[in-house]
Amino acid sequence: MRHKQWTVEIHILEDDNDDLTRARAVLITRTGRRHESVGYARRNPADRPVPEIGDELAAGRALADLADKLTGDAADDVAQLAGQSRQG
Repeated sequence: MRHKQWTVEIHILEDDNDDLTRARAVLITRTGRRHESVGYARRNPADRPVPEIGDELAAGRALADLADKLTGDAADDVAQLAGQSRQG
């Protein structure tokens, strides 16, 4: 069995008021294929600032988008091998 490892870097930016958090998830495969996704979290003005919650939400959303993109790429690759193109 071959072992592979992919590393995802997550870069998190918060505004000065902890109102908006942006996370960027970046995956570069060993073949050099780059995948990047962004997720956002916005604090409700009525809530107290807890930066960790914004970090978790934004990072989770970026990773969810990255997962969707990887699944789509796999579907495209399978379709290409079958001689078809994926619709949508």
